[in-house]
This record gives sequence, C-alpha cells and structure tokens, in this order.
Amino acid sequence: MTTLKVPDMHCEKCVARITNALNEAKLSFSVSLADKTVTVDGGAEEIEKAKSELDDLGFTAE
Repeated sequence: MTTLKVPDMHCEKCVARITNALNEAKLSFSVSLADKTVTVDGGAEEIEKAKSELDDLGFTAE
C-alpha cells in the first residue's frame, strides 16, 4: 500500500470525483478527506495509474 498526499482535496465533491475516477481505473484504494490522502493498494504500475488519474482530474499527488 502506498499513501499519496493530495493537498488540493477540499470537500466531499473532490472525494467523489477521485473515487469515481479510481473505481473506473479498477484500482483498489481508500480516500481520506481529513488527511487529504489517497491510499492505493498495489505496486508501481497501480501507483502510476492512480497519479495519472488524479492529474487528469487536476489534483497533484505527492
């Protein structure tokens, strides 16, 4: 599991957009608005896919 910081995540709408995109990408993950993080289950390929999806939505993953 890898935790990505997503400082641009501000509200439940952000969480919903991220959740929908990562579900469509068939990734296993959890989102925490309180911590402003997305935790992705998987290896380097899944992490890069999640970062790409977040980038497409306009979020920076650190």
